[in-house]
Amino acid sequence: MRVTFLGTGSALPDGERFQTGLLLEHDRDPRTTASGPDDGQSGPLLVDCGSGVVHALARTGVGYEGISTVLLTHHHLDHVSDLLVLLKARWLAGTEQLTLVGPAGTRELLDDLLSAHEYMSDKVDVSVREVEPGSFACSGFDVEAIETRHSMDCLAYRFEDGDATFTFSGDSEAFDALGAFADGSDVLAHDCSFPDEIDVSNHPTPTQLGESLAGRTIEQVLLTHLYPHTDGHHEEMLEAIQNHYDGAVEFARDGLCVEL
Repeated sequence: MRVTFLGTGSALPDGERFQTGLLLEHDRDPRTTASGPDDGQSGPLLVDCGSGVVHALARTGVGYEGISTVLLTHHHLDHVSDLLVLLKARWLAGTEQLTLVGPAGTRELLDDLLSAHEYMSDKVDVSVREVEPGSFACSGFDVEAIETRHSMDCLAYRFEDGDATFTFSGDSEAFDALGAFADGSDVLAHDCSFPDEIDVSNHPTPTQLGESLAGRTIEQVLLTHLYPHTDGHHEEMLEAIQNHYDGAVEFARDGLCVEL
């Protein structure tokens, strides 16, 4: 599995990072291992689609034309704002079909977006599938989902592809059950929006994240969903996490590719 970080920023643009988006690619024929109900598609998977993500996709070998399925963690604007941008770009490129997967309310979200841009309604064919915590297959990946602790309904996802395991926290406070959910992963990409000095809910501070990961076995933890408040604080944030968790921890960046 290859994971490309298309956007590692937040709802506050800083000129350096796009908003949230991840590209997951198989290193094998995905039809050979995915199990359970699927979306009928196999291939690269886009997870979340915040502002700038379609531009980042255009820089990859997959491109926006190569995405047949989008999986959403939740519906905050910085995770969905490029959805219609993606749909229009695909339509203009001659690709009119897309499968959209996400938590409850995803169908309503799409309907509302298209109602505001009615001219797109008869130009694209979007199949919507809503998922709940539990197991399902998506774009050839075996996926497990759990609820996170955020200001709206949000899912964290654990992806398995052959022997590779990748976990994405979505937006969430750090808590023990999410740490346990990620245990044994090759890579965990976790929200780490603010340094410890910021009093925040719905997102973790580094100390809280380190405490939730204490005793877990994860090959690599990559920090994402970074607000501008983290600038100049990376070293102390890493130290705060490593006071509790002794595994490998780094900051993700836009364009980072990780092979699992």
